[in-house]
Amino acid sequence: MRTRFAPSPTGYLHIGGLRTALFSYLMAKKEKGTFYLRIEDTDRERHIEEAIDHLKEMMDWAGFKIDDGPYIQSERLEIYKEHAQKLMDSGKAYRCFCSKDRLDEMRKDQEKRKQAPMYDRTCVNLSKEESEERAKSEPHVIRFLVPRGETVEFNDHIRGNVKFKTNTIDDQVLLKSDGFPTYHLAHIVDDHLMETTLVIRGEEWLPSLPKHILLFRAFGWEPVEYAHVPLLLSKGGGKLSKRDGDVSVEKYIEKGYLREVIINFIAMLGWNPGTEEEVFSMEELIEKFSLERVQKGGAIFDTAKLDWLQGQWMRKMPIEEFCNQIQPLVVEKYPDANKDSDFFSKATLIQERITFFSEAQDMMGYFYETPKVEKSLLASDKQKVKEEDLPKIFEILISELESMENWTEEDIKTKLFEAAKANELKNGQLLWPMRAALTGLPYSPGAFEVATVLGKDETLNRLKSVIG
Repeated sequence: MRTRFAPSPTGYLHIGGLRTALFSYLMAKKEKGTFYLRIEDTDRERHIEEAIDHLKEMMDWAGFKIDDGPYIQSERLEIYKEHAQKLMDSGKAYRCFCSKDRLDEMRKDQEKRKQAPMYDRTCVNLSKEESEERAKSEPHVIRFLVPRGETVEFNDHIRGNVKFKTNTIDDQVLLKSDGFPTYHLAHIVDDHLMETTLVIRGEEWLPSLPKHILLFRAFGWEPVEYAHVPLLLSKGGGKLSKRDGDVSVEKYIEKGYLREVIINFIAMLGWNPGTEEEVFSMEELIEKFSLERVQKGGAIFDTAKLDWLQGQWMRKMPIEEFCNQIQPLVVEKYPDANKDSDFFSKATLIQERITFFSEAQDMMGYFYETPKVEKSLLASDKQKVKEEDLPKIFEILISELESMENWTEEDIKTKLFEAAKANELKNGQLLWPMRAALTGLPYSPGAFEVATVLGKDETLNRLKSVIG
Protein backbone atom coordinates (compact mmCIF):
# COMPACT_ATOMS: atom_id res chain seq x y z
CA MET A 1 0.00 0.00 0.00
CA ARG A 2 1.39 3.38 -1.03
CA THR A 3 -0.78 6.46 -0.53
CA ARG A 4 -0.13 10.17 -0.76
CA PHE A 5 -1.35 13.59 0.23
CA ALA A 6 -1.08 15.99 -2.70
CA PRO A 7 -2.28 19.48 -1.71
CA SER A 8 -1.98 22.72 -3.66
CA PRO A 9 -0.02 25.45 -1.83
CA THR A 10 -2.74 28.08 -1.74
CA GLY A 11 -2.31 29.56 1.73
CA TYR A 12 -3.98 27.39 4.36
CA LEU A 13 -4.95 23.79 4.95
CA HIS A 14 -8.67 23.20 4.49
CA ILE A 15 -10.27 20.96 7.11
CA GLY A 16 -11.40 18.70 4.24
CA GLY A 17 -7.82 18.49 3.00
CA LEU A 18 -6.64 17.33 6.40
CA ARG A 19 -9.35 14.65 6.38
CA THR A 20 -8.14 13.41 2.98
CA ALA A 21 -4.58 13.31 4.31
CA LEU A 22 -5.71 11.48 7.44
CA PHE A 23 -7.67 8.80 5.58
CA SER A 24 -4.69 8.26 3.24
CA TYR A 25 -2.30 8.09 6.19
CA LEU A 26 -4.48 5.63 8.12
CA MET A 27 -4.77 3.30 5.13
CA ALA A 28 -1.02 3.29 4.55
CA LYS A 29 -0.14 2.66 8.18
CA LYS A 30 -2.85 0.06 8.66
CA GLU A 31 -1.40 -1.95 5.77
CA LYS A 32 2.23 -1.33 6.87
CA GLY A 33 2.70 0.67 3.67
CA THR A 34 4.14 4.10 2.88
CA PHE A 35 2.64 7.57 2.91
CA TYR A 36 4.27 10.33 0.90
CA LEU A 37 3.77 14.06 0.34
CA ARG A 38 3.51 15.72 -3.06
CA ILE A 39 3.00 19.44 -3.61
CA GLU A 40 0.79 20.10 -6.64
CA ASP A 41 1.82 23.68 -7.44
CA THR A 42 1.17 23.85 -11.17
CA ASP A 43 -1.65 26.41 -10.81
CA ARG A 44 0.62 29.45 -10.73
CA GLU A 45 -2.21 31.96 -10.26
CA ARG A 46 -3.11 30.44 -6.88
CA HIS A 47 0.43 29.53 -5.84
CA ILE A 48 1.79 30.94 -2.56
CA GLU A 49 5.50 30.21 -2.10
CA GLU A 50 5.58 30.10 1.72
CA ALA A 51 2.59 27.76 1.76
CA ILE A 52 4.83 24.79 0.91
CA ASP A 53 6.77 25.12 4.16
CA HIS A 54 3.51 25.66 5.98
CA LEU A 55 2.07 22.41 4.60
CA LYS A 56 5.12 20.51 5.80
CA GLU A 57 4.70 22.05 9.25
CA MET A 58 1.03 21.07 9.32
CA MET A 59 1.89 17.45 8.51
CA ASP A 60 4.35 17.45 11.42
CA TRP A 61 1.74 19.03 13.68
CA ALA A 62 -0.83 16.37 12.74
CA GLY A 63 1.61 13.62 13.65
CA PHE A 64 1.78 12.16 10.13
CA LYS A 65 5.06 10.34 9.60
CA ILE A 66 6.01 11.20 6.01
CA ASP A 67 7.88 8.27 4.49
CA ASP A 68 8.81 9.94 1.20
CA GLY A 69 8.85 13.38 -0.40
CA PRO A 70 7.85 16.07 -0.63
CA TYR A 71 7.85 15.95 -4.43
CA ILE A 72 7.31 19.38 -6.02
CA GLN A 73 5.46 19.29 -9.35
CA SER A 74 6.83 22.63 -10.57
CA GLU A 75 10.28 20.99 -10.48
CA ARG A 76 9.11 18.20 -12.81
CA LEU A 77 7.85 20.17 -15.81
CA GLU A 78 10.06 18.40 -18.35
CA ILE A 79 8.64 15.05 -17.27
CA TYR A 80 5.08 16.21 -18.01
CA LYS A 81 6.09 17.71 -21.37
CA GLU A 82 7.73 14.44 -22.38
CA HIS A 83 4.60 12.48 -21.52
CA ALA A 84 2.32 14.94 -23.31
CA GLN A 85 4.54 14.52 -26.37
CA LYS A 86 4.24 10.73 -26.11
CA LEU A 87 0.47 11.05 -26.27
CA MET A 88 0.70 13.29 -29.34
CA ASP A 89 3.12 10.90 -31.02
CA SER A 90 0.65 8.07 -30.52
CA GLY A 91 -2.30 10.14 -31.83
CA LYS A 92 -3.98 10.35 -28.42
CA ALA A 93 -3.47 14.07 -27.92
CA TYR A 94 -3.31 17.16 -30.15
CA ARG A 95 -2.40 20.84 -30.14
CA CYS A 96 -5.20 23.35 -29.86
CA PHE A 97 -4.65 26.93 -31.06
CA CYS A 98 -8.13 28.30 -30.28
CA SER A 99 -8.12 31.67 -28.51
CA LYS A 100 -9.92 32.37 -25.27
CA ASP A 101 -12.39 34.61 -27.13
CA ARG A 102 -13.25 31.83 -29.58
CA LEU A 103 -13.74 29.32 -26.78
CA ASP A 104 -15.98 31.75 -24.89
CA GLU A 105 -18.15 32.28 -27.98
CA MET A 106 -18.31 28.52 -28.55
CA ARG A 107 -19.55 27.93 -24.99
CA LYS A 108 -22.14 30.71 -25.23
CA ASP A 109 -23.48 29.17 -28.41
CA GLN A 110 -23.64 25.74 -26.78
CA GLU A 111 -25.51 27.20 -23.81
CA LYS A 112 -28.07 28.79 -26.15
CA ARG A 113 -28.65 25.40 -27.74
CA LYS A 114 -28.75 23.82 -24.26
CA GLN A 115 -25.77 21.63 -25.00
CA ALA A 116 -23.16 20.52 -22.49
CA PRO A 117 -20.07 22.79 -22.84
CA MET A 118 -17.41 20.77 -24.67
CA TYR A 119 -14.58 21.66 -27.00
CA ASP A 120 -15.77 21.27 -30.61
CA ARG A 121 -12.49 19.74 -31.83
CA THR A 122 -11.77 22.49 -34.35
CA CYS A 123 -8.03 21.76 -34.15
CA VAL A 124 -8.17 17.98 -34.04
CA ASN A 125 -7.83 17.55 -37.81
CA LEU A 126 -4.85 19.84 -38.31
CA SER A 127 -2.06 18.06 -40.13
CA LYS A 128 1.06 17.22 -38.18
CA GLU A 129 3.07 19.63 -40.34
CA GLU A 130 0.68 22.56 -39.86
CA SER A 131 0.41 21.88 -36.15
CA GLU A 132 4.17 21.84 -35.69
CA GLU A 133 4.69 24.95 -37.80
CA ARG A 134 2.06 26.99 -35.98
CA ALA A 135 3.41 25.81 -32.62
CA LYS A 136 6.64 27.70 -33.33
CA SER A 137 4.93 31.09 -33.12
CA GLU A 138 1.37 30.68 -31.81
CA PRO A 139 0.32 30.09 -28.21
CA HIS A 140 -1.42 26.74 -27.81
CA VAL A 141 -2.42 24.02 -25.40
CA ILE A 142 -2.31 20.25 -25.68
CA ARG A 143 -5.63 18.43 -25.39
CA PHE A 144 -6.42 14.80 -24.73
CA LEU A 145 -8.29 13.12 -27.59
CA VAL A 146 -11.07 11.32 -25.74
CA PRO A 147 -12.21 8.18 -27.59
CA ARG A 148 -15.91 8.36 -28.48
CA GLY A 149 -18.56 5.67 -28.20
CA GLU A 150 -16.99 3.84 -25.29
CA THR A 151 -18.02 3.11 -21.69
CA VAL A 152 -15.57 3.61 -18.85
CA GLU A 153 -16.31 1.28 -15.96
CA PHE A 154 -14.44 1.34 -12.68
CA ASN A 155 -14.80 0.10 -9.10
CA ASP A 156 -14.41 2.86 -6.54
CA HIS A 157 -13.61 1.80 -2.97
CA ILE A 158 -16.48 3.89 -1.60
CA ARG A 159 -18.88 4.41 -4.53
CA GLY A 160 -18.71 0.86 -5.81
CA ASN A 161 -19.08 0.20 -9.53
CA VAL A 162 -19.37 3.40 -11.59
CA LYS A 163 -19.90 3.82 -15.34
CA PHE A 164 -19.42 6.75 -17.70
CA LYS A 165 -20.12 7.25 -21.40
CA THR A 166 -17.18 8.83 -23.21
CA ASN A 167 -19.48 10.84 -25.50
CA THR A 168 -20.06 13.22 -22.57
CA ILE A 169 -16.37 13.70 -21.72
CA ASP A 170 -14.57 16.82 -22.93
CA ASP A 171 -11.16 16.82 -24.60
CA GLN A 172 -9.40 17.98 -21.46
CA VAL A 173 -6.42 20.33 -21.62
CA LEU A 174 -3.29 18.45 -20.50
CA LEU A 175 -0.57 21.04 -21.01
CA LYS A 176 -1.30 24.76 -20.77
CA SER A 177 0.18 27.45 -22.99
CA ASP A 178 2.63 28.44 -20.24
CA GLY A 179 4.13 24.95 -20.29
CA PHE A 180 2.61 23.91 -16.97
CA PRO A 181 0.51 20.74 -16.85
CA THR A 182 -3.07 20.63 -15.62
CA TYR A 183 -4.00 18.48 -12.65
CA HIS A 184 -5.33 15.82 -15.01
CA LEU A 185 -1.99 15.12 -16.66
CA ALA A 186 0.36 15.81 -13.75
CA HIS A 187 -1.30 13.60 -11.16
CA ILE A 188 -1.67 10.69 -13.59
CA VAL A 189 2.02 10.79 -14.53
CA ASP A 190 3.14 11.25 -10.93
CA ASP A 191 0.90 8.57 -9.45
CA HIS A 192 2.27 6.10 -11.97
CA LEU A 193 5.93 7.06 -11.64
CA MET A 194 5.70 7.33 -7.86
CA GLU A 195 4.01 3.92 -7.67
CA THR A 196 0.89 5.13 -5.87
CA THR A 197 -1.54 2.28 -5.25
CA LEU A 198 -4.52 4.14 -3.75
CA VAL A 199 -5.75 7.70 -4.27
CA ILE A 200 -8.22 9.06 -1.70
CA ARG A 201 -9.84 12.36 -2.68
CA GLY A 202 -13.10 14.30 -2.42
CA GLU A 203 -16.20 13.27 -4.33
CA GLU A 204 -16.06 16.52 -6.35
CA TRP A 205 -13.42 14.71 -8.44
CA LEU A 206 -15.72 11.80 -9.29
CA PRO A 207 -16.90 13.35 -12.62
CA SER A 208 -13.23 13.57 -13.65
CA LEU A 209 -12.57 9.91 -12.89
CA PRO A 210 -13.26 8.65 -16.46
CA LYS A 211 -10.77 11.18 -17.89
CA HIS A 212 -8.14 9.87 -15.52
CA ILE A 213 -8.87 6.22 -16.23
CA LEU A 214 -8.69 6.93 -19.97
CA LEU A 215 -5.37 8.72 -19.52
CA PHE A 216 -3.87 5.80 -17.64
CA ARG A 217 -4.98 3.49 -20.44
CA ALA A 218 -3.70 5.87 -23.12
CA PHE A 219 -0.22 5.56 -21.62
CA GLY A 220 -0.63 1.79 -21.40
CA TRP A 221 -0.58 1.88 -17.59
CA GLU A 222 -2.75 0.11 -15.03
CA PRO A 223 -4.92 2.71 -13.23
CA VAL A 224 -4.38 3.24 -9.53
CA GLU A 225 -7.25 2.47 -7.14
CA TYR A 226 -9.54 5.34 -6.17
CA ALA A 227 -11.76 6.17 -3.21
CA HIS A 228 -13.94 9.30 -3.38
CA VAL A 229 -14.89 10.47 0.11
CA PRO A 230 -18.14 12.39 0.80
CA LEU A 231 -18.31 16.16 0.93
CA LEU A 232 -18.21 18.04 4.22
CA LEU A 233 -21.57 19.73 4.75
CA SER A 234 -22.71 22.63 6.89
CA LYS A 235 -25.58 22.16 9.34
CA GLY A 236 -27.87 23.53 6.65
CA GLY A 237 -26.88 20.70 4.32
CA GLY A 238 -24.84 22.74 1.83
CA LYS A 239 -21.18 22.27 1.00
CA LEU A 240 -18.99 23.56 3.83
CA SER A 241 -17.54 26.93 2.84
CA LYS A 242 -16.11 30.09 4.38
CA ARG A 243 -19.64 31.45 4.64
CA ASP A 244 -20.38 28.77 7.23
CA GLY A 245 -17.46 29.79 9.45
CA ASP A 246 -13.88 28.69 9.72
CA VAL A 247 -12.77 26.02 7.25
CA SER A 248 -9.01 26.09 7.83
CA VAL A 249 -7.30 23.78 10.29
CA GLU A 250 -5.20 26.69 11.53
CA LYS A 251 -8.27 28.53 12.83
CA TYR A 252 -9.25 25.60 15.03
CA ILE A 253 -5.72 25.33 16.38
CA GLU A 254 -5.81 29.06 17.21
CA LYS A 255 -9.08 28.57 19.08
CA GLY A 256 -7.37 26.08 21.36
CA TYR A 257 -8.57 22.72 20.08
CA LEU A 258 -6.13 19.92 20.84
CA ARG A 259 -4.45 18.06 18.00
CA GLU A 260 -5.93 14.78 19.23
CA VAL A 261 -9.39 16.35 19.15
CA ILE A 262 -9.11 17.67 15.59
CA ILE A 263 -7.75 14.34 14.31
CA ASN A 264 -10.43 12.39 16.19
CA PHE A 265 -13.16 14.70 14.92
CA ILE A 266 -12.27 14.69 11.23
CA ALA A 267 -11.83 10.90 11.30
CA MET A 268 -15.51 10.65 12.23
CA LEU A 269 -16.59 12.91 9.35
CA GLY A 270 -17.95 10.31 6.99
CA TRP A 271 -16.53 7.26 8.78
CA ASN A 272 -17.78 5.24 11.71
CA PRO A 273 -16.23 2.25 13.49
CA GLY A 274 -19.45 0.23 13.58
CA THR A 275 -19.62 0.57 17.38
CA GLU A 276 -20.72 3.22 19.89
CA GLU A 277 -17.11 4.35 20.38
CA GLU A 278 -16.35 7.97 19.52
CA VAL A 279 -13.04 8.78 21.19
CA PHE A 280 -9.99 7.44 19.33
CA SER A 281 -6.25 8.00 19.49
CA MET A 282 -4.20 7.92 16.30
CA GLU A 283 -3.05 4.38 17.12
CA GLU A 284 -6.65 3.24 17.59
CA LEU A 285 -7.70 4.87 14.33
CA ILE A 286 -4.92 3.08 12.45
CA GLU A 287 -6.14 -0.21 13.88
CA LYS A 288 -9.86 0.31 13.26
CA PHE A 289 -10.10 2.43 10.09
CA SER A 290 -11.38 0.94 6.86
CA LEU A 291 -12.80 2.38 3.65
CA GLU A 292 -15.68 -0.10 3.84
CA ARG A 293 -17.14 1.95 6.70
CA VAL A 294 -16.86 5.32 4.92
CA GLN A 295 -20.34 6.53 3.99
CA LYS A 296 -21.38 7.79 0.55
CA GLY A 297 -23.55 10.63 1.82
CA GLY A 298 -22.22 14.01 2.93
CA ALA A 299 -20.75 14.41 6.42
CA ILE A 300 -22.20 17.15 8.64
CA PHE A 301 -19.55 19.39 10.22
CA ASP A 302 -21.00 19.60 13.74
CA THR A 303 -19.03 21.94 16.00
CA ALA A 304 -21.08 20.75 19.01
CA LYS A 305 -19.51 17.31 18.56
CA LEU A 306 -16.11 18.97 18.17
CA ASP A 307 -16.56 20.75 21.53
CA TRP A 308 -17.73 17.53 23.16
CA LEU A 309 -14.63 15.72 21.96
CA GLN A 310 -12.47 18.58 23.25
CA GLY A 311 -13.94 18.02 26.69
CA GLN A 312 -13.36 14.27 26.50
CA TRP A 313 -9.71 14.71 25.57
CA MET A 314 -9.19 17.30 28.31
CA ARG A 315 -10.35 14.68 30.84
CA LYS A 316 -7.96 12.10 29.36
CA MET A 317 -4.91 14.34 29.68
CA PRO A 318 -2.45 13.40 32.45
CA ILE A 319 -2.87 15.90 35.28
CA GLU A 320 0.83 16.84 35.20
CA GLU A 321 0.56 17.82 31.54
CA PHE A 322 -2.70 19.66 32.21
CA CYS A 323 -1.03 21.69 34.98
CA ASN A 324 1.95 22.53 32.79
CA GLN A 325 -0.39 23.80 30.08
CA ILE A 326 -2.57 26.05 32.24
CA GLN A 327 -0.12 27.40 34.81
CA PRO A 328 1.58 29.92 32.46
CA LEU A 329 -1.86 31.19 31.42
CA VAL A 330 -3.02 31.62 35.01
CA VAL A 331 0.28 33.29 36.00
CA GLU A 332 -0.28 35.93 33.27
CA LYS A 333 -3.28 37.23 35.19
CA TYR A 334 -2.41 36.09 38.70
CA PRO A 335 1.38 36.22 39.30
CA ASP A 336 0.98 34.55 42.71
CA ALA A 337 0.15 31.30 40.91
CA ASN A 338 3.78 31.07 39.84
CA LYS A 339 4.96 30.25 43.37
CA ASP A 340 1.85 28.41 44.47
CA SER A 341 2.95 25.07 45.95
CA ASP A 342 -0.69 23.98 45.96
CA PHE A 343 -1.34 24.74 42.27
CA PHE A 344 -1.55 21.05 41.41
CA SER A 345 -4.52 20.37 43.72
CA LYS A 346 -6.31 23.50 42.51
CA ALA A 347 -5.81 22.53 38.87
CA THR A 348 -7.17 19.07 39.61
CA LEU A 349 -10.49 20.63 40.61
CA ILE A 350 -11.09 22.26 37.22
CA GLN A 351 -9.87 19.58 34.81
CA GLU A 352 -13.28 17.89 34.74
CA ARG A 353 -15.00 21.19 33.99
CA ILE A 354 -12.73 22.83 31.44
CA THR A 355 -13.04 22.78 27.65
CA PHE A 356 -10.15 25.06 26.64
CA PHE A 357 -6.93 25.91 28.45
CA SER A 358 -7.77 29.59 28.10
CA GLU A 359 -10.70 29.12 30.50
CA ALA A 360 -8.31 28.35 33.35
CA GLN A 361 -7.75 32.03 34.20
CA ASP A 362 -11.39 32.63 35.06
CA MET A 363 -11.96 29.19 36.54
CA MET A 364 -9.04 29.55 38.97
CA GLY A 365 -9.17 33.28 39.62
CA TYR A 366 -11.09 32.90 42.89
CA PHE A 367 -8.12 31.02 44.37
CA TYR A 368 -5.93 34.14 44.02
CA GLU A 369 -8.27 37.01 44.73
CA THR A 370 -11.54 37.42 46.59
CA PRO A 371 -14.32 37.38 43.99
CA LYS A 372 -17.01 39.99 43.62
CA VAL A 373 -20.27 38.19 44.25
CA GLU A 374 -23.56 39.33 42.75
CA LYS A 375 -26.51 38.84 45.07
CA SER A 376 -28.55 37.30 42.24
CA LEU A 377 -25.91 34.58 41.89
CA LEU A 378 -26.49 33.36 45.44
CA ALA A 379 -30.15 32.57 44.84
CA SER A 380 -31.30 29.72 42.59
CA ASP A 381 -34.74 28.70 41.39
CA LYS A 382 -33.42 25.24 40.55
CA GLN A 383 -32.02 24.73 44.06
CA LYS A 384 -35.05 26.48 45.62
CA VAL A 385 -32.94 29.17 47.23
CA LYS A 386 -34.80 32.48 47.59
CA GLU A 387 -33.09 35.80 48.31
CA GLU A 388 -35.03 36.22 51.54
CA ASP A 389 -33.64 32.87 52.75
CA LEU A 390 -29.99 33.86 52.29
CA PRO A 391 -29.36 35.50 55.71
CA LYS A 392 -30.52 32.36 57.51
CA ILE A 393 -28.54 30.07 55.17
CA PHE A 394 -25.29 31.99 55.68
CA GLU A 395 -25.85 32.12 59.42
CA ILE A 396 -26.07 28.31 59.45
CA LEU A 397 -23.02 27.91 57.20
CA ILE A 398 -20.80 30.23 59.29
CA SER A 399 -21.93 28.76 62.60
CA GLU A 400 -21.37 25.15 61.54
CA LEU A 401 -18.03 25.74 59.81
CA GLU A 402 -16.62 27.83 62.69
CA SER A 403 -17.19 24.93 65.04
CA MET A 404 -15.11 22.50 62.96
CA GLU A 405 -11.70 21.34 64.18
CA ASN A 406 -10.70 19.01 61.33
CA TRP A 407 -10.80 20.79 57.97
CA THR A 408 -11.04 18.01 55.40
CA GLU A 409 -13.34 17.62 52.45
CA GLU A 410 -15.09 14.62 54.01
CA ASP A 411 -15.55 16.38 57.37
CA ILE A 412 -16.98 19.49 55.70
CA LYS A 413 -19.36 17.33 53.71
CA THR A 414 -20.56 15.42 56.79
CA LYS A 415 -20.98 18.59 58.82
CA LEU A 416 -23.04 20.43 56.20
CA PHE A 417 -25.22 17.46 55.32
CA GLU A 418 -26.10 17.10 59.01
CA ALA A 419 -26.80 20.83 59.25
CA ALA A 420 -29.12 20.72 56.23
CA LYS A 421 -31.07 17.86 57.72
CA ALA A 422 -31.30 19.51 61.14
CA ASN A 423 -32.65 22.74 59.60
CA GLU A 424 -35.01 20.94 57.22
CA LEU A 425 -33.15 22.15 54.14
CA LYS A 426 -32.15 20.38 50.97
CA ASN A 427 -28.40 19.87 50.59
CA GLY A 428 -28.40 22.14 47.55
CA GLN A 429 -30.00 24.96 49.53
CA LEU A 430 -26.84 25.18 51.62
CA LEU A 431 -24.26 24.23 49.02
CA TRP A 432 -25.31 26.45 46.11
CA PRO A 433 -25.01 29.77 48.02
CA MET A 434 -21.80 28.58 49.67
CA ARG A 435 -20.16 27.63 46.36
CA ALA A 436 -21.30 30.87 44.70
CA ALA A 437 -19.99 32.94 47.59
CA LEU A 438 -16.59 31.25 47.51
CA THR A 439 -16.06 31.43 43.73
CA GLY A 440 -18.26 34.23 42.40
CA LEU A 441 -19.06 31.98 39.42
CA PRO A 442 -22.32 30.42 38.21
CA TYR A 443 -20.45 27.16 37.55
CA SER A 444 -17.34 25.93 39.32
CA PRO A 445 -15.98 23.01 41.33
CA GLY A 446 -18.18 22.01 44.27
CA ALA A 447 -18.40 23.80 47.60
CA PHE A 448 -16.60 21.05 49.53
CA GLU A 449 -13.62 20.92 47.18
CA VAL A 450 -13.21 24.72 47.01
CA ALA A 451 -13.53 25.18 50.77
CA THR A 452 -10.94 22.46 51.40
CA VAL A 453 -8.38 24.14 49.15
CA LEU A 454 -9.12 27.69 50.40
CA GLY A 455 -8.77 26.66 54.03
CA LYS A 456 -10.99 27.41 57.01
CA ASP A 457 -10.05 31.04 57.59
CA GLU A 458 -10.40 32.17 53.98
CA THR A 459 -13.65 30.24 53.57
CA LEU A 460 -15.21 31.92 56.61
CA ASN A 461 -13.92 35.35 55.59
CA ARG A 462 -15.61 35.05 52.20
CA LEU A 463 -18.90 33.83 53.66
CA LYS A 464 -18.90 36.71 56.18
CA SER A 465 -18.02 39.30 53.55
CA VAL A 466 -21.01 38.20 51.48
CA ILE A 467 -23.28 38.68 54.47
CA GLY A 468 -21.90 42.23 54.77
